[in-house]
Amino acid sequence: MSGKPAGTVPEPMEGHGAYNRSSGVQAAGLSPALPLFERAARVVPLAQGPEPIVIADYGASEGRNSLAPMRAAIAGLRGRAGRERAISVVHTDQPGNDFAALFEILAGPESYLRGDPAAFAFAIGRSFYGQILPAASVTLGWSSWALQWLSRVPGPIPDHVQIAYSRDEAARTLFARQAAEDWRVFLAHRGHELRPGGQLVLLTMALDEEGVFGYRPLLAAIYAALEEMVADGFLRTDEFGRMVIPTVARSRADLEAPFVPDGRFAGLAIEEIEVFHAEDRLWAEFERNGDAHALGAGWAAFSRASVVPSLASALEGGLEDPRAASFFERMERGMASRVAAAPERFVIPLARMTLARAG
Repeated sequence: MSGKPAGTVPEPMEGHGAYNRSSGVQAAGLSPALPLFERAARVVPLAQGPEPIVIADYGASEGRNSLAPMRAAIAGLRGRAGRERAISVVHTDQPGNDFAALFEILAGPESYLRGDPAAFAFAIGRSFYGQILPAASVTLGWSSWALQWLSRVPGPIPDHVQIAYSRDEAARTLFARQAAEDWRVFLAHRGHELRPGGQLVLLTMALDEEGVFGYRPLLAAIYAALEEMVADGFLRTDEFGRMVIPTVARSRADLEAPFVPDGRFAGLAIEEIEVFHAEDRLWAEFERNGDAHALGAGWAAFSRASVVPSLASALEGGLEDPRAASFFERMERGMASRVAAAPERFVIPLARMTLARAG
C-alpha cells in the first residue's frame, strides 16, 4: 500500500466540540500530572513588579481538559501573587483546531476565568514545533495528551495505521527518528520561551518498561473496520494505504535522551519523570455495570475524537470528501461493536514530567 506523503502536517479534527464531548479518557488520564502542576505553581519564581504571569497551555484542543489544570495553577499562583496581579493563560494548538469550542468553554460556567477579574485567556493557532511566545516570557507551561503527535508523517506504514503495531523495520526506524527530532525541537523552543526558573509539566503517551504501547484491542478494531470498508468497496485501496495515525509513544529512555550526559538541554533540566499505567476508567465502569456496549461506545468515542480525523484526511477529498460523514459513523460503529464483542482492560502507558529552566 502506498503511504501518506512525507511532510504532511497532522492537524485534522472533526470539530463542532467533538473532542470536548468525547475526551473522557484523556481527562481521567491527566489527573496524575495535576499534582506536579499544582506544586510548580507554588514554587516557580515570579517576576517582580507588574509584569503579568504567563501560563502556556501547549496543545489545548477544544479546551475542556485544560480547565482543571489552569484552575489549579491559578489558585496556586494567587496564594503568592495576590488577587490583583494579572495572570495570562495562552492556549495554543494547530491552526485547524476548533477554537470556537475553546472560546465557548472559556465563556461558560465551568471556566477558570469566572470570579477572577485579573485572569485573562488568549489563544494562538500555531504548532508547538516552532516558537509561539516571546523569549523568557512563560512562567508555567503545561501540555497533556499532545506530545505524541508528530510534526509530520515521515513515511508510509505498509502493514498497519499505527507504527507501534507495524512489523516493518524501515517504517519503525523512520517514525522513531522523527519522534526523537520532534522531542528535541519541542524542548528547544520551550527552553527559549520559559523565564529563568520557569517550569513545564508534561503528560504524554509512553512505552512502558517492557516497550508496550497499549490499546491493542482498539487498534485491532480500527484496522479491522478499515479492512471491512475496503472489502465492501466503500474505501479504495490507495486511500487505505494513505491512512496513518501520526502518533509515537516514547520510552523513559527516549524522553531522557536529549538530557544525556550532563542533565541539561536547551537550558532545561528534568525535575521529575515517571512512566506509569493509567487507570482504565471505562473498564472500571464496565466492572460495575457489565455494559459491554457502553464500554465499546466509550472507546469508539475516544478514537473518533482523537485519531479518526487523521484517517479521514486520507480520503480522496479529505475531510470535505462526500463520504467523510459516513466514514466517521462507520468507523465509530465498527470500533464499538468489536471492542464490545471481546471486553478487556486496556493497557494505558503514560509519562509525566516536570522540567525547569535554569535560573
